[in-house]
Amino acid sequence: MPTVDVMDVNGEKVGEIHLRDEIFSVEPRYHLFHSIIRMQLASKRRGTACTKTRSEVRGSTKKPWRQKGTGRARAGTRSSPVWRGGGVVFGPKPRSYTLHVTKKMKRAAMLSALSLKLREQRLVVLNDFNLPQIKTKQFLIHRQKLGLQNALIVIDGHNETLQKSARNVQGVKVLLAAGLNLFDLLQHDQVVLTRDAVAYVERVYGA
Repeated sequence: MPTVDVMDVNGEKVGEIHLRDEIFSVEPRYHLFHSIIRMQLASKRRGTACTKTRSEVRGSTKKPWRQKGTGRARAGTRSSPVWRGGGVVFGPKPRSYTLHVTKKMKRAAMLSALSLKLREQRLVVLNDFNLPQIKTKQFLIHRQKLGLQNALIVIDGHNETLQKSARNVQGVKVLLAAGLNLFDLLQHDQVVLTRDAVAYVERVYGA
């Protein structure tokens, strides 16, 4: 059972916490990362691109000119794909890009990512991250004391002062533990968990 130091917002050690082996000491399964990230990115696609086929283009269906005797190529309709303003052949139609990934794969990928962050010593546990007021300058001071650069800060409950103080800081994202996902875990170099967030993760993924 790995033991991690618990820090305060000033970067000073205030205690220790024991993390569960089945969550933070899992052998990373790198091949799952690609499947889950691909699924997450695909689910963000709206799939609303749409083009009209020759049967959907508005206009007359009258033959533009007679078949023979004009010296021009044969033409049967103005909605032909070879004409400007005509229909589109094999163009995009509204569709769903959703990919199916099993719950076991999602869980295994999340545990692999959390274990990898701990193994690389890029996981920080804080007692809490409460700020006296909404002020970006104050957050930057604490970020420097904690040595955070490109960091994902995971909290258990809504924290307006922290969320608004950090929202304009480049490379930092504050996320609720309920919305923890693989893409954000891998996108940030460091992961910061509050004690409450650790308890939430262990409660959800420890079953």
